[in-house]
Amino acid sequence: MSSTDFLLVENLSHRYGERLALDRLSFTVATGEIFGLLGPNGSGKTTLFRILSTLLPLQDGTVTLDDVSLRYDLAGIRERLGVVFQSPSLDGKLTVRENLVHHGHLYGLHGAALRERIDVLTDKFKIRDRLKDTVETLSGGLQRRVEVAKGLLHRPALLILDEPTTGLDPAARIDLWTYLQEVNREEKITILVTTHLMDEAERCNRLMVLDRGLRVCLDSPQALKASISGAVITVQTGDTEALKSLLSSKLQLDSKVVAGNLRIEAPGGQPDNGPRLVAQIVAAAAGQVESITLSQPTLEDVFIHLTGRKFETASEVAA
Repeated sequence: MSSTDFLLVENLSHRYGERLALDRLSFTVATGEIFGLLGPNGSGKTTLFRILSTLLPLQDGTVTLDDVSLRYDLAGIRERLGVVFQSPSLDGKLTVRENLVHHGHLYGLHGAALRERIDVLTDKFKIRDRLKDTVETLSGGLQRRVEVAKGLLHRPALLILDEPTTGLDPAARIDLWTYLQEVNREEKITILVTTHLMDEAERCNRLMVLDRGLRVCLDSPQALKASISGAVITVQTGDTEALKSLLSSKLQLDSKVVAGNLRIEAPGGQPDNGPRLVAQIVAAAAGQVESITLSQPTLEDVFIHLTGRKFETASEVAA
């Protein structure tokens, strides 16, 4: 464990009966970074979240947070954690202030210190004018702001969030991520977030992609996309196997059938390789190409490149 590693996970495995949800997973999270867990349904990211948030017992492997062992010091881990669940955890019948005060009491916060912390956070998340409102009267976006403020009340060393923008409209999602980045920068709080949304994953300093309980890749979003050297070509056709064979014989192209379309990674090196290859494909397969698109690599392309499947259609094998 290096001096900058704040969270260390080694050889973590978890089973539900005979079903393996996490398979010898290892990674580190550095102090002060925003670390993302990206995966489709069934990838194991929710199981990982539940273990890190102490909702599930540790079966195999080790988890260490700030030199505190999850296996041997559960209370010490919980003191250092702030948790925002995907499902709402606020009491809708209480006011915003009452929700925050009661949560503060659970962590031993009282009096002027608690009032000051509530003022700071509600100012930061622009909800101070809603302190007297009952939670059930707030929009979904405002409720999520209260949830995050609640998780930050006791100044946790690590804030973990499970799909924090689920159900929010695009504007509310952008706002919430703006606040998270401000908290990360200003309060030096390390953040770990699970998501299945590519645009959210792009906001992380580093990103681990999970599939079927395994670590597919881990790096910055920019580095992951750069691992595909050229552009990506997608071809829609009435007979994918026939076109795949034709492109192999005529152009020596290696293509893959993904979600009913042909996918080709154009070689990098020259900026016009992609457009030139599109023209060659159309010329070689006259009448067989129904549509063809050329795009720069995305995180979904990285997932397809490594697994052979589209992100949203990945099989649900683990919880």
